[in-house]
Amino acid sequence: MKLRILVYNIAYGTGSPGSIHRRLLTAHRYLKTNSEHFEKVSDFIESSNADIVGLVEADSGSYRTGYRDQIAELAAQLKHYHFGSVKYGENSISRNIPILNKQCNALLTRELSAESKLHFLSRGMKKLVIEVDVNNVKVFVVHLSLRKAVRVRQLSLLADLIPANTPVIVAGDFNTMSGSEELQDFMRDTGLINPNRAELPTYPAWKPKRQLDYLLHSKEIVPEYFAVPQVDFSDHLPLIMDFKVKKR
Repeated sequence: MKLRILVYNIAYGTGSPGSIHRRLLTAHRYLKTNSEHFEKVSDFIESSNADIVGLVEADSGSYRTGYRDQIAELAAQLKHYHFGSVKYGENSISRNIPILNKQCNALLTRELSAESKLHFLSRGMKKLVIEVDVNNVKVFVVHLSLRKAVRVRQLSLLADLIPANTPVIVAGDFNTMSGSEELQDFMRDTGLINPNRAELPTYPAWKPKRQLDYLLHSKEIVPEYFAVPQVDFSDHLPLIMDFKVKKR
C-alpha cells in the first residue's frame, strides 16, 4: 500500500514576506494576519492528496487568525482526523500568554489512529513531539530549538523515543542552521535515512538556502517519490514523500 506524507511549516498562516527586508516591514502579521494566506496553504495541501499531513506552526484559534482554528478547519476540509497540541511545555509560562498559547503543531491523517501520544522534551522552549500510529507506521512530528546547543540535547532525547526495527517517519522543522551535518549522530543512532539526497533547501521559501525541514525514515520504509514543491505560501517550503512499507 502506497501512502503520501506532506510536512509543512505554515508559519501560522502569516504568508511569505518575500524578502528579509519585507519580513521586518510586515512583522505585524504575527499579531494579525489575512486569512487568504492560510486559505492558499490549505488549498495547496488539499491538492497534494496527502494521506498524512504534518503541520508545524499552526494557530489553533488566537486573535491573530480571528480565532479560527487552522488545524480543525484543515482537518474538516481534508476529511482527516487530527492530533496536536500547543508546542510549549505543559507548565510553561507561554501557555498563559495570548497568541503563544495557540501556537501548535499537529498531525492529520485519513485513517483513525490506533495510538497517539504527546511527548514533551525536557529541554528547549518548543518541547512537543507528536507520535501517531498510521497504518502501522509510527510518525513523529517535531519542531526543534533555534539554539544549536539545545538542539543537540533535544536530538538525543528524541532518539530515545524512536523504536528499533519498526517503520518510522520523523518529520518537521529541525532548525538545522549549521546544515544537515547536525543530524549525523542522530541518524547514526536511530538508523534513520534522509530521502532528500540532493539536500534541496527549504528556507527561506522565496530564495531557499538552508535545509531546515526533513522527512526522515527508517529502513523499513521504501520511498518512491520525494519532492520539495516550490510554493510561496509560507516562509518555509513543504516536503512530500510517497512511500511503501517493506513486507516483513
